[in-house]
Amino acid sequence: MAKKLYVGNLSYNTMEEDLREAFSKIGEVLSATLIVDQSSGRSKGFGFVEMASDEDAAKAIATMNGTTFMDRTITVNEAKPKTERSGSGGGRGGRGGYGGGGGGRSWR
Repeated sequence: MAKKLYVGNLSYNTMEEDLREAFSKIGEVLSATLIVDQSSGRSKGFGFVEMASDEDAAKAIATMNGTTFMDRTITVNEAKPKTERSGSGGGRGGRGGYGGGGGGRSWR
């Protein structure tokens, strides 16, 4: 069964083909995806590699986690399932910037 791995602390110069090539030395790679910023198109420094089997994934974690890849010490572990985000927006909440200091007055 295929298993997706998280690969973090990647160089911003890393390309998907670089990931695919490095992990294919360990086992069969089904996909390699870098996460990029939507507005700038620049890599966010992490991505995902999908290995063809659980055994290849375990071997990739053991082999690659904590190693240097393109001059960066990378983190490789099993990807966690994507969680649903609430539609609350910018996360500001509260009073929208109003309120704050009372100037030392007591409001009783």
